[in-house]
Amino acid sequence: MAVFTEVSFDEAAAFLNALKLGQLQSIKGAAGGIENTNYFVDTTQGQYVLTLFERLTFEQLPFYLHLMKHLAASGIPVPDPAANAKGVIVHRLKGKPAAVVNKLRGQSELAPTADHCAQVGEMLARMHLAGLDYPRHQPNLRGLDWWNETVPVVLPHLTPAQRSLILGELAYQNHIAASSGYASLPRGPIHADLFRDNVMFDHGTLSGFFDFYFAGCDAFLFDIGVCLNDWCIDLPSGAQDAARADAFLAAYQRVRALTAQERTLLPALQRAAALRFWISRLWDFHLPREAAVLQAHDPGHFERVLRALLLPAGHLSHPVCGTP
Repeated sequence: MAVFTEVSFDEAAAFLNALKLGQLQSIKGAAGGIENTNYFVDTTQGQYVLTLFERLTFEQLPFYLHLMKHLAASGIPVPDPAANAKGVIVHRLKGKPAAVVNKLRGQSELAPTADHCAQVGEMLARMHLAGLDYPRHQPNLRGLDWWNETVPVVLPHLTPAQRSLILGELAYQNHIAASSGYASLPRGPIHADLFRDNVMFDHGTLSGFFDFYFAGCDAFLFDIGVCLNDWCIDLPSGAQDAARADAFLAAYQRVRALTAQERTLLPALQRAAALRFWISRLWDFHLPREAAVLQAHDPGHFERVLRALLLPAGHLSHPVCGTP
């Protein structure tokens, strides 16, 4: 992630020592995102990720961190937040909320095959089921309410064609969200940001999901849409890849079968997922914050994904959803 808050070696060493995580050997700022400050830290006890939260508050963070602990205890391979002597997992560093989690083994697979997609689909379904008894609740903070608030902010930066597209899609998603079918969708904690760079593979085997800091309680189908729009598309064009999408959905359904209403609304929720990330990337690109290490994502990518989904052949004829 981008480095907004500088942490010195000595400051990190004292912080990690207080958590009894060993003596600090190295610390390196991590690039690749735009929400939080992340450092990779190596100590005499292991490898960790130190995160300082730039937007999330002390009140919001327990939902995310305890969700990770809940999932880890249920056998889902996710980072496990480190607690202090009192069992507290939300810490303070440089006046900001902070957390330390173990670094997952392996690396991200940025050119996934159908097998990689199947592994992600299976684990996502397991994660959804494991979260059903999670007692805390927090809405998806980048859901429909945020889209409605943020679109007017980014509109001045768009071309007439882009404005027409984003306003039309936003109206459609408000219509879908008000329907009885949408209200009946199965819900629970979702990751909401499970892109290729938020999953680790070790020698071809999925070794973990991470970066849960966009998680919230929402329709499981939205999580599926996010994954289909990243894991199962051709990046240059934004068009879906049938083999990867079918592998993902079939593997997910072997663990948790989609309801009839989910099968009906899958195309709409894929569009919702594309809209969400188009809006957020427009916001981050045109209204950036200063950071020592910053890589803003191309907002045009999810505009292409959304336009591809709106084409007559945009939604594939998946075995789970039939021909839309």
